[in-house]
Amino acid sequence: MADPNNDNGNVDDAQDPQVEGDATNATEPEDLIEAEGPDVEVPVDGPAAGGPADDLSPEDEALLADAASGIAEDRLSPSDRDLVAEMRMDMLRAQAELVNFRKRVERDRDANREVVIAEVVRALLPALDDLNRAEAHGDLTDGPMHVIAQKIRGGFDRFKLVQIGEKGESFDPNVHEAIVQLPTPGATSQTVADVVEPGYKLGDRVIRAAKVAVAVPA
Repeated sequence: MADPNNDNGNVDDAQDPQVEGDATNATEPEDLIEAEGPDVEVPVDGPAAGGPADDLSPEDEALLADAASGIAEDRLSPSDRDLVAEMRMDMLRAQAELVNFRKRVERDRDANREVVIAEVVRALLPALDDLNRAEAHGDLTDGPMHVIAQKIRGGFDRFKLVQIGEKGESFDPNVHEAIVQLPTPGATSQTVADVVEPGYKLGDRVIRAAKVAVAVPA
C-alpha cells in the first residue's frame, strides 16, 4: 500500500519541472534590452498642445484679431456696441489728427530752414557783389582770390542760389526794383534797360530784387 506522504511527494516532484520551466522562460529585468531612439520633445504650446501657432503671418494674426473682436462685439448689448463704435471713431479721428500734426511740423521745419538759409545768404550778398565787381575789373583772372571766389560761389550753388535781372527782359515788379525810368522812343512796354545791381533767388524765394533801370514808352 502506498504511503500518502510518498504520493504527495511524487505529485510535487512531477510539478517541479513545470515550475522550473516557467522560471527558465521568465525574463529577468537585467536581461531586458533598452530601446534606443531619438528623444521626442512634446511642445508645451503650439498646435500639438492646443496652443496658438508661433508661425502665423501678420495677415493671419489680423484675421484672428478681427474674428475675436467680432465675437466679442456679438456678445455686447446694443448700447455697448454704440459705445465701442464711438470709441473706434475717436481713435481714428485721433490718428488722423496725429498724421496732420506731423505733416504740419515737417512743413514748418522746412519753411524755417529755408528762412534761416535765406537770411544767411542775404547777409553774404554784399561780399558776392564785391567779387562780381572785382571779376568785372579783371582782378579775379588768377591768383588766390580766383580760388577763393570759386569756393564761395560753389557754396552758394549748393543752396541753389540763382542770379536774376538781365538786360532786355520784361520788367517784373516781383523780381525787379526800378530805380530809374528812361523814356525811350519806340518802346512799347517796360523793359530792363540796364542792371544796376543783380538780384538773387533761393529756390522760389526772392531774397533780393534786382535793381534796374527801366525803359518806358516815350
